Amino acid sequence: MAAAWVERRLAAILAADVVGYSHRVEQDEAGTLTALKALQHEVFAPLLAEHHGRTVKLMGDGLIAEFGSVVDAVACAVAVQKDVAGRQAGVPAERRIVFRIGVNLGDVVVDAEDLLGDGVNISARLEQICEPGGIMISGTAYDHLRGKLDLTLEFAGEQRVKNLDRPIRAYRVRLDGWSDPTQPVSSAGRPDDKPSIAVLPFTNMSGDAEQEYFSDGITEDIITALSRLRWFFVIARSSMFVYKGQFADAKQVGRDLRVRYLLEGSVRKIGQRVRITSQLIDAVTGNHIWAERYDRELADIFALQDEITASVTAAIEPKLLAAEGIRAELRSVDDLNAWDLVARGLSHFWKLTAAESETAITILRQAVQRYPNYAPAHSMLAFALLVSAYVGWIPAGCDREFAAHLAHRAVELDEDDPWAHAALGYLAFTGRRTDDAVRHLHAALDLNPNFAAAHGALGWTLVFDGRSEEALCCFEQALRMSPRDPLNGFILAGIAAAHYLATRYPEAVKWARQAVQLRPGILGAHRVLCASLAQAGQVEEATSAISTLRQLQPNVSLDWVRDSVPYTMKPMAHFLEGLRKAGLTAVS
Repeated sequence: MAAAWVERRLAAILAADVVGYSHRVEQDEAGTLTALKALQHEVFAPLLAEHHGRTVKLMGDGLIAEFGSVVDAVACAVAVQKDVAGRQAGVPAERRIVFRIGVNLGDVVVDAEDLLGDGVNISARLEQICEPGGIMISGTAYDHLRGKLDLTLEFAGEQRVKNLDRPIRAYRVRLDGWSDPTQPVSSAGRPDDKPSIAVLPFTNMSGDAEQEYFSDGITEDIITALSRLRWFFVIARSSMFVYKGQFADAKQVGRDLRVRYLLEGSVRKIGQRVRITSQLIDAVTGNHIWAERYDRELADIFALQDEITASVTAAIEPKLLAAEGIRAELRSVDDLNAWDLVARGLSHFWKLTAAESETAITILRQAVQRYPNYAPAHSMLAFALLVSAYVGWIPAGCDREFAAHLAHRAVELDEDDPWAHAALGYLAFTGRRTDDAVRHLHAALDLNPNFAAAHGALGWTLVFDGRSEEALCCFEQALRMSPRDPLNGFILAGIAAAHYLATRYPEAVKWARQAVQLRPGILGAHRVLCASLAQAGQVEEATSAISTLRQLQPNVSLDWVRDSVPYTMKPMAHFLEGLRKAGLTAVS
């Protein structure tokens, strides 16, 4: 039987959506709906008509529109953003309505007046990854738009989005000639001026042409994996492989591609072993930021390729964030945009001391206040507050409701931000809601499988529920992915807790001591050490460890642990038993 005929056509699709719509309706339903309806009638309707577009469907918080021309679609998007921004100039920040817009050129399926298919879906996905007040277009739209409008189009990397197997080549429309009222005027430029990174083709040094596919495969996989990191813009593979087989000067490549960082590497096969080196370079200064060498058996080449990709991606994320934090330290806080403020705050937080945590939280609060629609500021402030309260640097429960609001707001602003889901996971973990924590952390890992911190947080969630062996697998994965991560003091303490709850007390002592040596400011590591020493029968050492703990945390007591450390019931009883044997009393 012949397949039923389906009407198709090529169309330019515009998808628009309100940023944080649910939150705005929750705060002021009548006012939000009235303002949105006015914008639909006074802005969208006339501009669609002017640019020869038609409304395909209206949703409560946005619309889908069809154009016969990409030029008309993008020109309409620009006009909409300018008009909406102008109308919002005198509106208080908390009441402003801000749109994201995505534009795609693709094949669509016609269903009466509706349009279906990837041509429509891709425009909606581009809108979701666009910054508030901005416009994101697909590679197909870009190919037909170049030179036809006086606009600056900035490559935004190959983006992976929901329900699509292949990455989308994406471009950002730079709207530098107009003022965005959602952001304060600053010499710092765009509020979301993220750093960019390019991955040079890894060099095959094996003298074996058959290994060329392996080095190319690693390059492509790393580009794809880095594209999942929401902190950075990643240059596409097609732009990078022109450098294959050529000597590339880091500074010149940086200037050519307008990137701040370069990752380069090599592959050398020696018998049945392979050596892979990689290094991260500051393309502006030429300085080396990070380098690593991996020696592996060449058994399953595809498994090896996946392992190296995961290790490189997880390892360089904290290094890039640290480099950005150092760069931001050299400038006045008043001159920092949203990204720079977050990077500067994190550069303090990752030092993992009480004083540095306090400084980080102050800076991240400024980022949230100045840029209320910037998701990473919300997710990272939530994370910093929750970790600081759990560790004991700030009072237990301090700002917990605010942290919960921040975490939910971060997901509302950008549901594809892994750190936002990690913050929700940490919130649930510290609230002893194990199932919710696992769900949120798995969501973070679905978005970024190489997210070492999320693997670690999942380990803590499981170990505090008494699931030691599952937790150890998570901790080992986090360490393998990022062996020099600033959070690894927590990971070592988690491994100690897993061994403690499995009654392997000498092992628990060994790992707890490593955690204390690596990060003396992590009070949880000291508590695990005290309990482990006592259960291992090392009474004098336990007494000394309790004395040290009391100096670091004067308010510590069995009651404080019971109220503040989020073990579930059975593991809590086991942990208190060890602390009691070590000499900790019910009250401080």
